[in-house]
Amino acid sequence: MKNYAIVQSGGKQYRVSEGSEILVDNLSVARGSEYTFPHVLMLRTDEDIHLGTPYIEGSRVVGKVVDELKGTKIHIAKFKAKVHYRRRMGFRAKLSKVLIEKIKFTPYKSTAPKKKAS
Repeated sequence: MKNYAIVQSGGKQYRVSEGSEILVDNLSVARGSEYTFPHVLMLRTDEDIHLGTPYIEGSRVVGKVVDELKGTKIHIAKFKAKVHYRRRMGFRAKLSKVLIEKIKFTPYKSTAPKKKAS
């Protein structure tokens, strides 16, 4: 099975693997620049599955911002009966398309002393 990670960006969670493209909320970086996702929640490697509490120490997901675009339009309507109040609005979210380049993981080694069996 292919390695993948679960990252958090903009309050949402995304499953990513190397070479995949994802659409995330607008990132404040220029097109063509590198972006590192700071919050990795879960990581699956060939050997093991690592879960964060809440995040995994020593792991990074590095991507490149490929494009900036707008999402589909959401229509909003307000209506009040009997007073002839009607309002229509629309909203298009700004999105960033990110190409995932690398998933890096450095295993965390505990420095706590081992307990002796009694």
